Amino acid sequence: MTDAVIDVEGLTKRFGDRMAVDGFSLRAPKGEIFGFLGPNGSGKTTTIRMICGLLRPDAGSGVCLGFDIRRESEKIKERVGYMTQHFSLYAELTVRENLDFMARLHKVKRPRDAVIGAMRDFELTERANQFASQLSGGWQQRLALAAATLHKPDLLLLDEPTAWRRIRRLAEGGVTALVSTHYMDEAVQCDRLAFIAYGKKLLEAPAGEVAARVGIVTWRVEGPDLKTLYHRLDGRPGIDQIARFGAALHVSGRDEAALADATADARADPAYRWSEAKTGIEEAFIYLMTGGRVQDR
Repeated sequence: MTDAVIDVEGLTKRFGDRMAVDGFSLRAPKGEIFGFLGPNGSGKTTTIRMICGLLRPDAGSGVCLGFDIRRESEKIKERVGYMTQHFSLYAELTVRENLDFMARLHKVKRPRDAVIGAMRDFELTERANQFASQLSGGWQQRLALAAATLHKPDLLLLDEPTAWRRIRRLAEGGVTALVSTHYMDEAVQCDRLAFIAYGKKLLEAPAGEVAARVGIVTWRVEGPDLKTLYHRLDGRPGIDQIARFGAALHVSGRDEAALADATADARADPAYRWSEAKTGIEEAFIYLMTGGRVQDR
């Protein structure tokens, strides 16, 4: 990866006796949407803040957008746009006033033109005089993204976004995005994912390769009284994970033959409908979060 705009190694951060981030390393190219997937409190936000020079690491080093994260953090901050989960909007200001304020805060050249352009690009023109508090959640996020990109940042920090079509368009224009989430439907939108738990990176891979890297196979089973079936199968050698997905169980294991043997009697039961399932990010996430190891490939 010769065109990396983020290249950090060994980032570590403690808060008192708690290890928030433990030896995190990452390389990311320009225009990539990189997802940080993990439960709340896993260290996702702390990691992103260190990468972007917003928080000084206790150990580790690296560069972001060509600047040293320790010595040149102010230069990085100037080129970063940040959209939080709860949106940094002023409820008592209109759409236009929110954007005008952000343009002036970032010292955007020709702020009036920038605001008009942002409203046009994000289809906010007809809502220019509407108060932010009167917008629906989707329109608030659209306004927040417009505000975060007014100063044409090279790097976007996004907390559980939903405006994926616009984020993808920004990435195609060369903007790199770091996304913090614990939602699977958001994670699949990313180009690459890092699974994080307890401050440690458990796996990093292109989103489409996560299942193969984790190395488990999965069966889907539907039928009556799945709770009883769950307890019937749980703990059998060859079964590494059983998870409930709506009206079905997903039964997974690292060894395909051992999994087949472990489920043979249940699959012969006519009360249940079994089918081979493609292991997805959800199964991989559960497997990793419950202590599963990635197979060598």
